[in-house]
Amino acid sequence: MRLSASNLTIERGGRTVIANLSFELNAGTCLEVTGPNGAGKSTLLRALAGFLPLCSGAVSLSPAPQETLSQLAHYVGHADALKTLLTVTENLEFLASLLDAGLGGLPVAEALAKLGLAHAANLPVAYLSAGQKRRAALARLIAINRPIWLLDEPLTALDAGSRGLVRQIMAGHLAQGGLIIAATHAALGLKGQELRLGAAS
Repeated sequence: MRLSASNLTIERGGRTVIANLSFELNAGTCLEVTGPNGAGKSTLLRALAGFLPLCSGAVSLSPAPQETLSQLAHYVGHADALKTLLTVTENLEFLASLLDAGLGGLPVAEALAKLGLAHAANLPVAYLSAGQKRRAALARLIAINRPIWLLDEPLTALDAGSRGLVRQIMAGHLAQGGLIIAATHAALGLKGQELRLGAAS
């Protein structure tokens, strides 16, 4: 699979944040989107996920799938998108039922174990640390299989050990032919390329 973006222009709040941006990404590679705060990193990810409209330009996949880009992609933003009153397992089971498109994935218990959360599986999310919440949010990546991952600062709030664990999971996804587009201030050390966005005017 190849993802191609051509001449993307994206506005947010009535202001042009990204203008005439083009890039290509092949299967098995990661695009690290870098740049200062306000450069448009999060805006780009949200537009690719379908949360913001494109003012102009196009994004295409080849070979052309039956599904849309948003149906083939995981988006994990700054917010962990977890219900604090539900347990970690209940949150992930709900997301799996909501997002599963018949593409497979790991059982919830196994996904949590791979993120080092087996001991917290039955705890309400409200009791978790910031790093545990981040790992719980990222567990959806392996519980529900989707070939494209759109990740906004995936290593935020994680300690050194957890960062290494998440990098390993991301590398495994690339090794299986997946694609990752990640907005990040911390180098991920993955196979791919960097797209640096300039500061917004």
